[in-house]
Amino acid sequence: MATPKKGRNASAQSKPGRSLALILIAIAALTGGMFASGHTKPRLGIDLAGGTSITLRAVPEAGNEAAINKTNMDTAVSIMERRVNGLGVSESEVQTQGRENIIVNIPKGTNSDQARKQVGTTAKLYFRPVLATEIAGGKGAASPSPSPTGSPSDQPSGKATDKPEATDKGSASPSASPTTQGRAVTDALKADATPSASASDKGDKASPSPSGSGGTAEADANALQAKYAKLDCTDEKTRSTVGDGVKASDPTLACGKNSQGQWQKYILGPAEVDGTDVDKAQAVLNTQTGAGWTVTMDFTDGGAKKFANITGKLAQNQSPQNQFAIVLDGEVVSDPYVRQALTGGNAEISGNFNQQSAQDLSNMLSYGALPLTFKVDSMTTVTAALGGDQLKAGLIAGAIGLALVVIYLLAYYRGLSFIAILSLLVSAALTYTLMALLGPAIGFALNLPAVCGAIVAIGITADSFIVYFERVRDEIREGRTLRPAVERAWPRARRTILVSDFVSFLAAAVLFIVTVGKVQGFAFTLGLTTLLDVVVVFLFTKPLLTLMARRPFFANGHKWSGLDPKSLGAQPPLRRTRRPAAPVDPKEA
Repeated sequence: MATPKKGRNASAQSKPGRSLALILIAIAALTGGMFASGHTKPRLGIDLAGGTSITLRAVPEAGNEAAINKTNMDTAVSIMERRVNGLGVSESEVQTQGRENIIVNIPKGTNSDQARKQVGTTAKLYFRPVLATEIAGGKGAASPSPSPTGSPSDQPSGKATDKPEATDKGSASPSASPTTQGRAVTDALKADATPSASASDKGDKASPSPSGSGGTAEADANALQAKYAKLDCTDEKTRSTVGDGVKASDPTLACGKNSQGQWQKYILGPAEVDGTDVDKAQAVLNTQTGAGWTVTMDFTDGGAKKFANITGKLAQNQSPQNQFAIVLDGEVVSDPYVRQALTGGNAEISGNFNQQSAQDLSNMLSYGALPLTFKVDSMTTVTAALGGDQLKAGLIAGAIGLALVVIYLLAYYRGLSFIAILSLLVSAALTYTLMALLGPAIGFALNLPAVCGAIVAIGITADSFIVYFERVRDEIREGRTLRPAVERAWPRARRTILVSDFVSFLAAAVLFIVTVGKVQGFAFTLGLTTLLDVVVVFLFTKPLLTLMARRPFFANGHKWSGLDPKSLGAQPPLRRTRRPAAPVDPKEA
């Protein structure tokens, strides 16, 4: 029974090089991946890299103050996180403060400027039919008389010619005359004021339209067109208030920039589709048709039906009433025209987009439907100076702690400290490369609490080495030689190390789940380094000690090896001796 056990021990001791080769290959692969990806440094959080802190205040719609509640605020936080992170901005923090405020912290980065712009764009998203439009400051489109010939022009008055299209490419349909545009506004108001026919469907008499209702619609249309004629979209104050308090079911005025950078003003009909009907939007480079950068949209089932219905109606109209406006925060971000009903549940917006403008629009379409409207209360720039000073102080404290650990190991364990220091270096290499790679992979960014977690991990890793070393020394004190002591000590040390690391990892996991913000950085780093401690002890420390036990310096118990039997107070091994036989009495014999 003893022979197989001896064979297994011999086999286990003879192949520690496999484990060492495995972990060294892993380090080489991670390092190569780090340089190949171009991310040779961990991403830094806002406290270390600087950035922008934005305070947003929820503003309820008129008569709907109850909309500011925990559910809607949490939904807004979730949408804002996806909107900012959709731009590739790492370590952004979005959290509520009080009942009606949301704090957004955006670290300094490649897309931080776009993130700041889109966080401020927090109103609901609507798809509205275009009733009339012209370049701001141009001649009014609703009031002048038709052209003498009565034939429509090829483009709307003052309108840019490079209009995005929601179907295949082509020229816009001929524009409607100003009289037709004015009639479209009036018809939209009349349709909104028409009594429901549901009563007659049930056999009841529908209430007749009040006397003069048609005149009221005409008056409202005239009033809206008068405001449209006076609307100056080049004025920032005017743009910030246009459309305020207007319901989604009512026509409204709006402003937006065309592809040439000119401000455009619009009369828009009631919203037919809103942002909640968009399931997904994506910026795509269309090289086959030569359309360049386009934005594709996928609708929900309900949104697809609505979109098919409105595009079918718009396709029958002349320009600009065959266009629909995508309105975000009261501003028109795109106004493509349609030539046929789009019934496939998806659509493509093409036009003079570049990569950035296409990605911005797709991000807005994907994450634009917020349950509340928000106003920017404050926007402050956070410098990295204070965080840099704190980081410097933290690194100094970590270096001092590491130096004290090394001094203790050298003084107490002597030659064994060589193994411990190499293990710490391997753990540091794995931690650094993983942090650098996790930045672009999952958006991990190193902040001050995360640095603290890494410093705490030094103690956890050193503790694992000490547990193993002390088990080996205990075996030597019992009179065993080094090689058997290394193998006999490992099972007991392994159990202790696993239990200790499991408790640390469990604490880190609970802390990560129940906390938010920067504290999660501490928990994540602590959990990561705890897992790496298990990997290093199993695949590096133990195999290295097995190899070192074959060296005469350690095997013979040199006084500087840290394993000298005399200095450890080792006892000679107990051996059974035969007791001398008692003398036999001759008389008894």
